[in-house]
Amino acid sequence: MDIAEDTPITGRKPAPEFKVFEELESEVRLYCRTFPAVFERAKGAELSTEDGRTFIDFFCGAGTLNYGHNSDFIKFRVADYLAADGLAHGLDMYTVAKRDFLTAFADTVLRPRGLDYKVQFTGPTGTDAVEAALKLARKQTGRSGLVAFTGAYHGMSRGSLAVTGSRRARRAGGVSGQDVTFVPYEDGPQGRFDSIGYLERLLTDPSSGVEPPAAVIVEPMQMEGGVYPASAGWLRALRELTERHGILLILDEIQAGCGRSGRFFCFEHAGITPDVVTLSKSLSGYGLPLSVVLFRRELDVWEPGEHTGTFRGNQLAFVAATAACELWRQDAFHVRLAASVDRLDRFRAELDALGRGLVTRGCGMALGIDLGVEPPRAERLQRYAFDHGLIVELCGRRDEVVKLLPPLTIDPAVLDRGLDVLRRGLQSV
Repeated sequence: MDIAEDTPITGRKPAPEFKVFEELESEVRLYCRTFPAVFERAKGAELSTEDGRTFIDFFCGAGTLNYGHNSDFIKFRVADYLAADGLAHGLDMYTVAKRDFLTAFADTVLRPRGLDYKVQFTGPTGTDAVEAALKLARKQTGRSGLVAFTGAYHGMSRGSLAVTGSRRARRAGGVSGQDVTFVPYEDGPQGRFDSIGYLERLLTDPSSGVEPPAAVIVEPMQMEGGVYPASAGWLRALRELTERHGILLILDEIQAGCGRSGRFFCFEHAGITPDVVTLSKSLSGYGLPLSVVLFRRELDVWEPGEHTGTFRGNQLAFVAATAACELWRQDAFHVRLAASVDRLDRFRAELDALGRGLVTRGCGMALGIDLGVEPPRAERLQRYAFDHGLIVELCGRRDEVVKLLPPLTIDPAVLDRGLDVLRRGLQSV
């Protein structure tokens, strides 16, 4: 498919189908510039445009649609709830929809994993969950400092930006380092680093200049940073260090959680229990906004009304998330997920055997193809994929990594078609 000269990518006069967007929407738009089409319908792992084209979706709303588009199992629950005039907005009041979700989440996710967490519903997005988690850690410990990692991405609001590594994102928000100490992640573009040893030195040296922090916040798999999964041993060492020094450990599972790693929580691979966990994106199972903070029961030091939000009680999201929990209790779901993980693993092994200056990283249903920064091959591969009916996102410090996030429930034939496009694209670029 050739892109016409008057699309948003060229900066020229917009095509008629893009005109209203170009005239009225802010220049802050991003994805529509990368994927210049007007999408109308979606089902499973496929998106359809108003002019009749179909795209395979390996982007999934940046990890928001782990169960694919318009899952019938979830959709019918939401439709029935709406047809019965179920409550649509409830702040933090008691509701049937919330009770059903809390019960299903505890029975399906928490109790089987031995997690005795309280649940806090925050504002609708992942950054709201991170803000609440940081605020709680500071309140509970009485300390203000935080430790975050290079390559981290935790959100675009002010507190979340403070623990996000990207200078570009921080500059746009006018955020300085404040009282955050950044430490190199276990792995990154410059190679591996003994971050645990470095943290130990900072915390034990009375002249290090670093006060004991309230919390360490970490992604068990850095996604925006370039798809870098933390090793199980590294996460266990970090857990041991934070416990020894009386520091709360916050695991940001917003993009890596809800099954993306092959297990519900990515930290499960390490066998650790964080003090605090943030979840959002695919938690609702249907692309509806829902964010939570999970924390150990004894950390619940909030007083009523200390942290509020108008949209912290999305009833439709509760209904959808309850149905998503039921998927996790189905054997067929786990069989399909295991088969998809195995197929993606085999594709990764195939790419590793090719060489050609690329490096692959990932876990479960997340795969990063690192094509290096010079020349910008990742951007060319993304463009090739779009031109041939596949949507993929870029990530990494300089957008040098093609990130694959197929739905956990993807049909095997559709998964293979998408991988074939990437295989041909890699030969081309």
